[in-house]
Amino acid sequence: MQDTFQWRAWPGGGYSRIDMKETDTREIIPPDFVRRMKFYLTSPQPCPYLPGKMERKVFANLAVEGAVGLNDSLTRSGFRRSQTIAYRPACKTCGACRSVRIDVAAFQMSRRWRRVLARNADLERDANPARATREQFRLLKRYLDQRHPGGGMTDMEIRDYAGMVDASPVHTAVFEYRNRLNCKPGDDGVLQAAALTDVLRDGLSMVYSFYRPELAERSVGSFMVLDHVRLALELGLPYVYLGYWVRGSEKMGYKADFAPLEVFDGESWRPLREEEI
Repeated sequence: MQDTFQWRAWPGGGYSRIDMKETDTREIIPPDFVRRMKFYLTSPQPCPYLPGKMERKVFANLAVEGAVGLNDSLTRSGFRRSQTIAYRPACKTCGACRSVRIDVAAFQMSRRWRRVLARNADLERDANPARATREQFRLLKRYLDQRHPGGGMTDMEIRDYAGMVDASPVHTAVFEYRNRLNCKPGDDGVLQAAALTDVLRDGLSMVYSFYRPELAERSVGSFMVLDHVRLALELGLPYVYLGYWVRGSEKMGYKADFAPLEVFDGESWRPLREEEI
């Protein structure tokens, strides 16, 4: 998933207050949330998904009492978590960024998806606490350098990655995918891919995922989404949240492949219609 809140190396790992201001959010945020907490609005910045566009985000601090329930509620209202921040697009003249989720019960493993699962059948999933490791960071750096050169996260250091993972104030896991075929005794296998995932009351929210760049031809990114669908089924959770889908964006448009999707239209979730894709 490539739509994390734009990372910045501010002292202490926080966000610059120069780029935010408290705002009247009545037209952006559900009224019950406005009464309970403060929301801030970022200054306009170039949109990372649509050339020539400017973006703004409304966000709130999740490092508060009751963060787990708050994150659940905000996710159901179209927000996305990054570190201790929950955010949502707030662009007045553009509504291209739309929060989407997979309806697990309605999702069908098509022939295409069965082929993806078969190509990656050698990968085993391990659930781990949200603790950053050097092995994960090395894999992340390779992924960013080769798949997203020059992006907003390519300058991350291990302490920044640790902040991204360890700072989660909610129920978060790191799912590691390893190839354990022909391993020596005591060898856990080489880390092939990883997904930072929030476990919500009604689903799994894929915060960020990355993998060995040479495995791109195996569609490992799609495999992790499919594996989260399988896991949600096992856990009896109805949804897999994919973050923001952006029609016409090379980075974010792929999410429409996981139809049937539900989209948050600003007030409620509804099926994403075929003519909208």
